[in-house]
Amino acid sequence: MSAQLTLQLMFQGQANQALTLYAKVIPGFTLIRKDLYGPHGPGKEGSVHEAVFAIGDTTVHCIDSPVDHAFAFTPSTSLCLTLDDRTAVEHVFSALAENGKPLMPLDDYGFNPCFGWLQDRFGVSWQIAVKSV
Repeated sequence: MSAQLTLQLMFQGQANQALTLYAKVIPGFTLIRKDLYGPHGPGKEGSVHEAVFAIGDTTVHCIDSPVDHAFAFTPSTSLCLTLDDRTAVEHVFSALAENGKPLMPLDDYGFNPCFGWLQDRFGVSWQIAVKSV
């Protein structure tokens, strides 16, 4: 018996913008595939039907929901990103926090010398840390 676990992010019309931001600021980001809705839906034309991207060895699927819903992302589930050095952490944290919501500013919290937690402008929660030696 085998199993596979896939991380899925469901946006409400902002997946293209999120993918663009992540590709721009996250080292190791690779867009594997992106399929858009056409003129016959069910989603809005040009929105993301399905996209697959990787950050390092982790693969993530994302979509733009064709159905309006009252729920959004929550910080109780986060993407945890570890980067090689403090400069990279500071750059990525700053870029993702722009128009977002810092939950824990970058600092030394004892468990990591450079850690921060935020929700980006799309509501996706990120915990970003420097790789521990």
